[in-house]
Amino acid sequence: MKHPLPAQPRHIGVLRLSALGDVCNLVPTVRALQRQWPEARITWIIGKGEHSLLSGLSGVEFVVYDKGSGLSGMRALWRELADTRFDVLLHMQQALRASVLSLGLKADVRIGYDKARAKDAQHWFTHRQLTPHPRAHVLESFLDFARLLGVEDLTPRWNLSIPPSAHDEAASLTGESPYLLTSPCANPRLRNFRNWSAEGYAAVIEHAWTQHGFRTVLTGGGSTQEREMGERIQALCQPEAVIDAIGGTSLKGLLALIVRARAVIGPDSGPVHMANALGAPVVGLYATTNPDRAGPYCWRDFVVDRYPDAVRSYLHKDLEEVPWGQRVRHPDAMSLIHAEDVIERLEAVLRHVQDHKEREFPADET
Repeated sequence: MKHPLPAQPRHIGVLRLSALGDVCNLVPTVRALQRQWPEARITWIIGKGEHSLLSGLSGVEFVVYDKGSGLSGMRALWRELADTRFDVLLHMQQALRASVLSLGLKADVRIGYDKARAKDAQHWFTHRQLTPHPRAHVLESFLDFARLLGVEDLTPRWNLSIPPSAHDEAASLTGESPYLLTSPCANPRLRNFRNWSAEGYAAVIEHAWTQHGFRTVLTGGGSTQEREMGERIQALCQPEAVIDAIGGTSLKGLLALIVRARAVIGPDSGPVHMANALGAPVVGLYATTNPDRAGPYCWRDFVVDRYPDAVRSYLHKDLEEVPWGQRVRHPDAMSLIHAEDVIERLEAVLRHVQDHKEREFPADET
């Protein structure tokens, strides 16, 4: 017998710890739940870095979990929520660690992914599973949780919070001059291979500077890989064309930089999804991941998509033959993207913005 779903949930739990891009793609589901049940309490269990990005999200209580804290951290979170019982827990993290964490949470019904989408046997830890949705974008997969609960208005909305201090932080770096923004390095996970070349970025930066007078802000964390990439890019560019902010901003400061940028350029990583959430024009660079599944949702028409070519070149298959979400884990895959491809998409997105004047999804909580 299926566990019944609440018709009018009073307290909704959301379990999604990471990552930055994914939590940005999840926010529209939270907004949809709030529109359907404005009186419902929503508690989101989230990772530390992800919380620093989304803190201040209206109508949401955050419970922060340190993903590196192991069993002691789980026990601490269980104690913190010992007196909390959710009408429904949305188990939206496909990882065994998160499933184990969910066992210490009290909920009348737990919803997880359908068997086709579940990883690490997540469906064993839930009472109800989503209706299958083959070939869904990540954002749509999150909305499927609201859809299962009977939410009617699934229009994507974000309304992220950017405090005045973050705008001050951004303005201190850029002044009033127009700029592009790029975060050239994706998360350095094992066999990720999402990074494009310094030479490619430099060619695009030079084009933006000579043709439009746009400087380019380089952003990212302070890792050795990111700093070295920034140095290589700058060595290939005119000094006045680049503002180096790598390792120099908070996540809220990065949001403030993004919302004022003329366009954002980057690989499949947090900043392109932040840009999408803020309505900032974005050119995604995709070869190792499928943009139909994980591209910047509202700006997929402006992605440089070399994923089908990478599948043929390195997996030796046609696109229709590989599983949805298959990654191309080859170090040369991103070399299929050429500077002229990116410049062409950049020009197209700039024309689009000029034609439409107003962004589709402005950040109205600033």
